[in-house]
Amino acid sequence: MTRLWVWIQYLLPQHGLSRLVLAATRARTPWFKNWTIRGFLKLYRVNMREAAETDPYRYGSFNEFFTRALKEGARPIARDDRAVVSPADGCISEAGSIDGDRLLQAKGRHYRLAELLAAQPWASRFEGGSFATIYLAPFNYHRVHMPLRGELKDSVYVPGRLFSVNTVTAQHVPQLFARNERILTLFDTAYGQFALVMVGALNVGSMATVWAGDITPAARRVITRLPAGPTTLEKGAELGRFNMGSTVILLFEPNRVRWHPHLGAGREVRLGQFLGLIDEQ
Repeated sequence: MTRLWVWIQYLLPQHGLSRLVLAATRARTPWFKNWTIRGFLKLYRVNMREAAETDPYRYGSFNEFFTRALKEGARPIARDDRAVVSPADGCISEAGSIDGDRLLQAKGRHYRLAELLAAQPWASRFEGGSFATIYLAPFNYHRVHMPLRGELKDSVYVPGRLFSVNTVTAQHVPQLFARNERILTLFDTAYGQFALVMVGALNVGSMATVWAGDITPAARRVITRLPAGPTTLEKGAELGRFNMGSTVILLFEPNRVRWHPHLGAGREVRLGQFLGLIDEQ
């Protein structure tokens, strides 16, 4: 069944399905949006007590419910300036060192840094560096936040496929994260640069950043630099969000970050949680 599901994904009209999901999750007809929310709550255990609005049926659409804000203080942010914090709630798929320009996708599968970053001129600075991949399940909080204070230097939309990004698909689809649609972001910090990649997935109708707004799968399938004025975001500040679930990949330059020794595949993390420490150089 596992391999069958993977092969089915190759045949599915991935972008057509995502456009349908986009329309359905933005529908504001009360009976329909309440029906979709009710069905979702039956499938997944969602902790509404930590949401800013605890009544799921008071949201104007399924997407507003799905991307709901948290109560103030629900996710404490590690305060040490050198602490790298989790940008999202989720589960670590893989984390560790980048082997030259190769990143570990799943056991026995690697992909190339230049392919993930669509051959951007700044891609090579992360060769031999560190990475962490965080998978956001459907029941997770779906906003993405800053792991460090940083100034935005570049943001790029990269078109691609929309395979599922769960563990099963990661184990069977070669170069999954370098094939799927994604948003690349590059930030300057007091400790060098880091990149954060938001990876789209099956049924992700759109992604958004705080500087460019909603970014839906483009009719013109071309790499596009996203408009942004001067943007500096504090650690823990919202960077963007997924309209349905997906994956975040963090990249750091060589000899820059030491991950927590227990940060490994399968570890659950929450926004603001300590992931590692910056080595000052």
